Amino acid sequence: MKNMTLIHMETIATKLGDFTIALRGGAVSAAEFGDGKDRIESILARRFGGVQLVTGDARSDAASAVRRYFAGDLRALDSIAVDLVGTDFQMRVWRALQNIPVGETRSYGGIAASIGAAKAFRAVGLANNRNPVSLIVPCHRVIGADGSLTGYAGGLPAKEWLLRHEGAR
Repeated sequence: MKNMTLIHMETIATKLGDFTIALRGGAVSAAEFGDGKDRIESILARRFGGVQLVTGDARSDAASAVRRYFAGDLRALDSIAVDLVGTDFQMRVWRALQNIPVGETRSYGGIAASIGAAKAFRAVGLANNRNPVSLIVPCHRVIGADGSLTGYAGGLPAKEWLLRHEGAR
């Protein structure tokens, strides 16, 4: 098993269904709601090549923070270390997402302007869609310019619930 990256996978039961996180060295490399295990495995395989997946009880600090978030500690996700890899543009978008305060939203155009690429709102949407750590890097806080809810990998009802939970709707 030489050149295999060890990844721990934990699934947390939440008010929106199962939420699976993949951790490498204590930092979350991928996260997904629902039956997203195949997507997580695909993300990890593209990034690391050979991976050795170890499933276990959701006892990590990250799993604890996710549980606290759903119990009402809305800043709990801020304590989770993430292990992100993407293009320079994606990384800028994902950092901008992490800077959206709990209880607030931003438009795709607003994110584009904040990273110095005002006309790149469609590219921001694509980077948002490619976010490998759903919820933790809060892509659910990005909405349409007219205030409408737009796509979310966890589904629009989940996005609506998350925004209400955070006091943004």
